[in-house]
Amino acid sequence: MPVYLHLGCDATVRQSDLVGVFDLDATTVSKLSRDYLTAAQGRGEIVPIGKDLPKSFVLTKRGDRCRVYLSPLGTATLLKRQNEIGARFGVRKEEERQ
Repeated sequence: MPVYLHLGCDATVRQSDLVGVFDLDATTVSKLSRDYLTAAQGRGEIVPIGKDLPKSFVLTKRGDRCRVYLSPLGTATLLKRQNEIGARFGVRKEEERQ
């Protein structure tokens, strides 16, 4: 059974497709991050969520297809939701697996 993470508004992604959750303000300071987001936009991989100013971006990958979701929710909220889902469905955090 797939488990989903709610990113805000009506957007959800499969937990298994999640690559990372990034703070938009902190990461766009880096030229490398800005270049990546610009390239992702050129490839049509950017998915804006809602009309509010985005606070984070969520990188997903399913097969060869990447998507970058611009979420109005902050990283703390998204990570809290991810941890709650993990606790509910018995999925451990990466550092607990090692």
